[in-house]
Amino acid sequence: MNLQRAVRTALVFVVLVGAHYFLRPLFGWRVAMDFLVIAVLLVAVRVRPGVAALIGFGLGLVGDALAPATFGAGALAMTLVGFGASWLKAVFFSDNVFLHAFFFFMGKWAFDAIFVLASRQGGVYEMATQLVLWSPLAAALTAVTGVVVLLLFRGMLEAPSS
Repeated sequence: MNLQRAVRTALVFVVLVGAHYFLRPLFGWRVAMDFLVIAVLLVAVRVRPGVAALIGFGLGLVGDALAPATFGAGALAMTLVGFGASWLKAVFFSDNVFLHAFFFFMGKWAFDAIFVLASRQGGVYEMATQLVLWSPLAAALTAVTGVVVLLLFRGMLEAPSS
């Protein structure tokens, strides 16, 4: 990755993290898009798996700092999602919009599944409802948002060369 592409990717990353904490709360929806997962996935396909895991871990810790009851679950989930996305980048990262949407959907759903299982809040029924009902809806909204971000920043986020 050359310096210019790295700076542009970092700028989009910062915008997405800012949108997660400033724009997302304005909606107040039960099912909300996750700009942090989009940010980790966009960076993960451009770096090596170890770097992606470190970025996911750091971003997960930032998110966990605001939720002390589940501290560590977000860091674990972001680390695994970042590592897995970077490892799978050759399979999914093409110029196909549907593959991008599927990539964002699966990344968000995997994050939610790891987070719910690691945090173990609520009973089995609440966890199952979260994983089967709310997580797929949030993943779908995150996928749509991720595709919109890719279309808006198409010039800045070039497809990585494998």
